[in-house]
Amino acid sequence: MKNNQNGSRSNTAALALTAFFAAIIVLMSFTPIGYIPLGVINATIIHIPVILGAIFLGPKSGAFLGFIFGLTSFLKNTFMPATLSAFVFSPVLAAQQIGPIGILFSTIICFVPRILVGVVPYYVYKGFLAMSKGNHRVGLDTLFSGIMGVILFFGISSYARRAGAETAVSYVIGAAVGAAAFIVITLVSRKSQLKSLPYLYAGLTGAMTNTLLVMPLIYLFYREPYAVALNVDPDALISVILGIITFNGVMEAIVAALITVLVGASLSKVRKTAIA
Repeated sequence: MKNNQNGSRSNTAALALTAFFAAIIVLMSFTPIGYIPLGVINATIIHIPVILGAIFLGPKSGAFLGFIFGLTSFLKNTFMPATLSAFVFSPVLAAQQIGPIGILFSTIICFVPRILVGVVPYYVYKGFLAMSKGNHRVGLDTLFSGIMGVILFFGISSYARRAGAETAVSYVIGAAVGAAAFIVITLVSRKSQLKSLPYLYAGLTGAMTNTLLVMPLIYLFYREPYAVALNVDPDALISVILGIITFNGVMEAIVAALITVLVGASLSKVRKTAIA
């Protein structure tokens, strides 16, 4: 009888947490709190509840939350389009712009990457936990600290260029920050027994899953219409796409990683206390 009560309580808690994350996604999507100003861009953090949902509730609930994320994007771009490129996330506007095939293209772009944002972080988190218990812990420290250092190099150097720094200076700044991050993350992760790193890389990969799927799909499906919407030459669009990935995408991934660590670690403690 106790097991049934515990299972029922656990299911109720999972449903409540899913509803809570879904409400946060909707709130963030339709208010300014879904964005963090970073000087030259506003980094979106709407995908973070999806990532946290994947970690704490599993891939099925994570996929559902990703669907909610995609649905809010569809509704906002259809009924409150803010840019000429809103058709990319709106099957309705896409059908008006390029015909019935646009319904399929924009549905894929709007929903598939966001659903996967609720799946990939779960397996990254669980996989990292499993690997960290083996005999390759030092190698994992070095590998993932190196990955974070490289990501910070690209993000910070791109940020510095956008802020007005010369190219050479931006590379020096990026390299310095990346190297410092490599050292700090390596030392902290070894001291903390990797407790926070699974959250860090779940947040990182969750955000990059969205960027690395959305932008290439836009180029594949909407090369010319998207170039027209941005007022750039279609032949130059690949450079624009790469710029968005290395700047906006990287900065959003860094923000997502840090927030996922802070919120994830706190939520984990609350969860353990509640269970105890």
